[in-house]
Formats: sequence, structure tokens, C-alpha cells
Amino acid sequence: MSATAENQRTLESFGYKQELKRSVSTVDLLIYGLIFMVPIAPWAIFGTVYNSAAGMVPLVYLIGLVAMIFTALAYAQMAKSFPLAGSVFSYVGRGIHPTLGFFAGWAILLDYLLIPTLLYVFAAESMVGIFPGSARWVWALVFVAINTAVNLLGISSIKLANRVFLVIELVFVVVFVVIAAIAINGGTIPGAEWSTDPIWTPGEVNGPLIASALSIAVLSFLGFDGISTLAEESTGRKNAAGRAMIIALFIVAALFITQTWLASLLAGGRDAFSADQVGNAFFTLVQAAAGTGWENAFFVVNVLAVGIANAMAAQAATSRLLYSMSRDRQLPRILSRISSRQVPLYAVLLVTVLTVVLVLFFVGQLALISSLVNFGALFGFCLLHIAVFWHHIVKQRSRNWLLHGVVPVLGLLIIGYVLINADLPAKIGGLIWLAIGAIVFGINVARGNRPTLTIREDVPVEGEGAVR
Repeated sequence: MSATAENQRTLESFGYKQELKRSVSTVDLLIYGLIFMVPIAPWAIFGTVYNSAAGMVPLVYLIGLVAMIFTALAYAQMAKSFPLAGSVFSYVGRGIHPTLGFFAGWAILLDYLLIPTLLYVFAAESMVGIFPGSARWVWALVFVAINTAVNLLGISSIKLANRVFLVIELVFVVVFVVIAAIAINGGTIPGAEWSTDPIWTPGEVNGPLIASALSIAVLSFLGFDGISTLAEESTGRKNAAGRAMIIALFIVAALFITQTWLASLLAGGRDAFSADQVGNAFFTLVQAAAGTGWENAFFVVNVLAVGIANAMAAQAATSRLLYSMSRDRQLPRILSRISSRQVPLYAVLLVTVLTVVLVLFFVGQLALISSLVNFGALFGFCLLHIAVFWHHIVKQRSRNWLLHGVVPVLGLLIIGYVLINADLPAKIGGLIWLAIGAIVFGINVARGNRPTLTIREDVPVEGEGAVR
């Protein structure tokens, strides 16, 4: 039996029909995850992280890798058991209880809706920097229109766009490595020399610094989980989504660490960037090492990577989550309708409408939206770790205590710590969102749409009765 046929049979065992187009290979999933996490993400926040971590930016991302690998392993375990498009909605709903699944899906929906908004707002701010006097909202709407068109054209268009943008980003990563190496070897920037101090400076590393770095690092890696939303479009065998998540996490961590190590060396041992330098610190270093032309080129690539590539991936993930929740009657049924190109048409359009509204509301308010954007993901991750333990150890009586016991417990402690220490506006906004979710849930129950994922004993899947 071919991998595609096997995947479709598995999906049918959960009581669903194959509606989305199965054309996404494991490599495509990996590329999608890299685009979602943005290989050049440190460029925009380098100065902020440098100041927060006493110059040890690579250490921040190394801590982030260690922290997030537990969540990636938890995702991989649940993706293996439930290869469905709903991400934590499916995993928590089937691993613990459908009601908790609804709130996990509702929580991460906040993250998935706000991520594109944040990206568009950031890209619009950057475009105004390139074209002074232009309107932010116009640029934001241009990016929204481009990404909506590509999403509506289907998964094949998304795959092609992802490949093109990944090549561009990786080319510029290589260019930066070359620029930095030449500048360091040639003494172009005073004080820039080869050193391991940015990775670990003896006497500077302490508990508070690591705790601060943990919060920054965990949030920097958000996005790998979006791979799970394409599970029903995968052609790969044996948990392709789970493997792609873990591989993508390690690849992007290596890229983050390499780039920030070299950028930290170019900083020449300075204590911190000033308030007027911190926002464009990375690009200022590129200018010092290679000239204004390269600085502008890096800036444009960063804007396109964020405003188009990253936001496009986020919009695809959000539409798949809406599709999955609608299919299980937790959101309006129309959102699960599929177009002739085998994409969730109305889910994509709803994401577009909501994003436009949010962009127009938040344009020019980067700080506010940044404080709200991560609550949903962190809350959903916490429930995910509980689901891994409950599903495998409690329900399945698994004796794999490392993957099903130690990993989710450590992951829960790490993510829980970051969530508890999140900004107050993020907590308030997140709790308001959950309260709205409780109202939606109550309306569903009143209308007879209580979430039910019944176990079908006649079709076992991954060691247990399949669920509908």
C-alpha cells in the first residue's frame, strides 16, 4: 500500500473523508516549518536580545533549543497517534477530553490569528522606513492580499512560494557569514575578533539571566508546531509531521546560533546598544561590515520574509485549525467547506477578514500586539504536555517513561514557567480570550453541539480505538 493510500485509510479510521489535497512531502513539511520559524528571525530582535543577555545572544537560542525540544517531542508523540489537521485541538481533545480539546484549540487560535497580524504590522512599519510618508495600513493590506491569493491557489502554490523564500533567506544567511568572516579577519570593525564569549562568558552567566533568556528563547521558536496543521496533506510515512517538527527545530536553532554568534562578534564587545540603535542593531552591523548597499538588501529581505513568507505560512496553519474545529462542529460548519483546489476556502477568507480588522486596529502598536501574541500558544502547549502524559501513561499504560512521562513533565514545567512570567497585558488579554471561548462553548452546548470524539473500537489506531 502506498504512503498516500495508507494515510487516507488512517484518516478514514477517524471517521473523516480525505478532503484536503495530499501532496505535501516530508521535505515540504520541513521547509514549511523553517519558513514559519523564519531562519533570519534574529535579525529584527538582535539588539533587544543582546542587551537582555549581556551580549550572549547565541546562548539564548541554545537555551531555547533545549527548552523547546521537549514540546517538539510531545507534538511528535501526539502527531503519531492522531495524524489530523487540528493540532492541539485534536491532540488534547482525543488525548484527554473533547472539552479541553476545544479550549486548547481556542487558545492556540489566538496565537495563530495574532501572528499574521503582528507580522503584517511589523512589515508595514518597515516599509514606511523604506518609503517615508507612505501609509502603514496600505502596505499591510498589500501583504494580506498577496498571501490570501497564494493560499487560495492551493497547497502547491504555498509549497512553491516556501521553496523560493527559503532559498532567498538561506542565500542571505551565507552572505552574512561571508561578510562577517571577512570583517572579523580584516579588522574592519574595531574590537571585532574571534571569540567564544558570546556563547558563554564566565562570570556573566547567572540564574536571572538564564531565566530572562528562557522567556525570549521559547517565544523565538514558536512556529514549528504549525507543521502539525498540515498532517492531513502529508504524503510521508510513519509520522512525517512529527519528524519534520524535530528536524526543523534543530536546523533553525543552528542557523540562529551561527548568525547571532557572528553578529555578536561584530558588536566588538560593547556592553549594550543604545535606545536609538537597538531596533536596527543587526542591520547597523551589516552596514559597518559591508556598506549601506548590503544593509538595505538585508533589510528588504527581512521585510519580505516576515510580511509574505512567514505570514503566508501562518495563514495556512490558521485556516487548517479553523477547518478542523468546524468539521467537529465547534465552529460554524461553513468553515469546513473545501474549494475546487482542495483548500478550506471559507476558513482562508475568514482569516483574511479577521486579519484585516486586527491589522487596522493594531497598526502602529507593535508593543501591544507583541505582548498578546504568545499567550495562546503557551496555554495550548501546557495542555499538550498534559495530554501526552494522560493519553500514553494513564490511558494506554505506556512504559516508555522517558518520552511519555519525563518529557511532558519537563516540557510543562518550562512552558508553565514562561506563561506565569508573561507580561500582565498578555495574561489579561489571554484570559479575556478564554472567557470568550467559554461563551462560544456554552452556545455550542446549548445548540446541541457538545464536542464528542467517540472511540471506535472496531478500528484500532496507534494502540487504541480510533476516534471520530
